[in-house]
Amino acid sequence: MRIREKLHRFHYFGVVFLCFLPFWPLLLLWSKNPDRHFSRFVKIRRWIAKGSSALAGFRFHIRYEVPIDWSKAHILCPNHTSNLDIAALIKVCPADFTFMGKKELLRNPVTGIYFRTIDIPVDRKSKISGFRAIKRAAASLDKGRSVVIFPEGGINDHYPPHIGPFKPGPFRLAAEKNACIIPVIIHNAWELHWNDGSPYGSRPGTIYIDVLAPIDPKTQQLQEKTRQKILYTWNKGPNKSL
Repeated sequence: MRIREKLHRFHYFGVVFLCFLPFWPLLLLWSKNPDRHFSRFVKIRRWIAKGSSALAGFRFHIRYEVPIDWSKAHILCPNHTSNLDIAALIKVCPADFTFMGKKELLRNPVTGIYFRTIDIPVDRKSKISGFRAIKRAAASLDKGRSVVIFPEGGINDHYPPHIGPFKPGPFRLAAEKNACIIPVIIHNAWELHWNDGSPYGSRPGTIYIDVLAPIDPKTQQLQEKTRQKILYTWNKGPNKSL
């Protein structure tokens, strides 16, 4: 790892924390009743993501295959290669939504307060934890809130990254709750900041994102069709027409 990329990684983490710190007392106060203050939690997270990304030199170029009706609750299914994917999804979805993510995020001072309140931590090694997480996601959909679930189940160890196998959870949830799946392709976040940035550091740049048309939950072979759409768009790259 070159010194410049290493320093930029620490710079990014530093500005995330600095953007978070002024809001920490409010978030702590609201954490006593997170459901009541859900929209406020989301708004603060949006400000933190916007401010820290700008200060670190990360920009987002988003294309939508069709206009999305964000007044409806959807299940967003993005590929996952970078910690920057969280900021990318915050830019993609202007409505209130909740993340499902690994339980290790509870230890992070910034993400921890969110995963103890409005987001959904899951232990990937525990079927019981996975079952409970899906139940919480179902409850969010019932309240009209979209849910972000990374269908690969996490960032794989392969570098350069590829689209891995999908877990069935989000697709069973879509069928159960009649919620459309929105495939999201985050093309090159890994080139700027792969995984947590520790192997290669990070650097500023533009992240290209494609948001595909919602897929009806009644679609036959929903899981495989979603993966094929994401894989096809990933392989085409960000500069091809949707």
